[in-house]
Amino acid sequence: MTPIRVLVCEDQELVRTGYVTIFSAQPDLDVVGEAADGLAAVEAARRLRPDVVVMDIRMPRLDGIEATRLLAGPEAVDPVKILVVTTFNLDAYVYEALRAGASGFLLKDAPPRELVAGIRTVAAGESLLAPAVTRALVGRFADRIRPESRGPALPRELSALAPRETEVLTLIAEGLSNAEIADRLVLSRETVKTYVSRILTKLDLRDRVQAVVLAHRVGLMAARDPSP
Repeated sequence: MTPIRVLVCEDQELVRTGYVTIFSAQPDLDVVGEAADGLAAVEAARRLRPDVVVMDIRMPRLDGIEATRLLAGPEAVDPVKILVVTTFNLDAYVYEALRAGASGFLLKDAPPRELVAGIRTVAAGESLLAPAVTRALVGRFADRIRPESRGPALPRELSALAPRETEVLTLIAEGLSNAEIADRLVLSRETVKTYVSRILTKLDLRDRVQAVVLAHRVGLMAARDPSP
């Protein structure tokens, strides 16, 4: 099996060295480079084309959010998968990083096995955002992403979705996992997984993280519940 190519971007040398040591010890991970600031991270990612970039948020010269936007944002020609690592008290930055195109995030104090599992998850094309974290972020930053106008009409951006798909997207935006959605709608988990895949394809979204942001940005939750 071809190893997952990883680029580590972290300005603190001790932390960066720790990541490299942990990742290099895994037979399926190959650390192809390091970067100590945002500009170096962008240059290295474009040159080395890693499978996953482990990105810190607070870095000199260019922060991790802008670096993520350049590498994985809507204007990126060949988007790179970004796994953001941060401290808990920087959740506002995490939200901005997700909007910038990150595939997910982990806390810096996560156990090594979680960091390694996170890289594997993102490399496989899946998002890494726990349902509980989704609820916390959306709840805290709802005012930032909720549109000014609110009403019962379904946003035009979601017109390609069938009614059941819209319902599933709403539950994704509430932070429910596939298993929780299956229980709520009395469906099998495989059926829910199929609906999620269709939603991402129809809306041209990379993962469920982007689906959460889009649902709140276009006012799906407001359309569902027009009360203030």
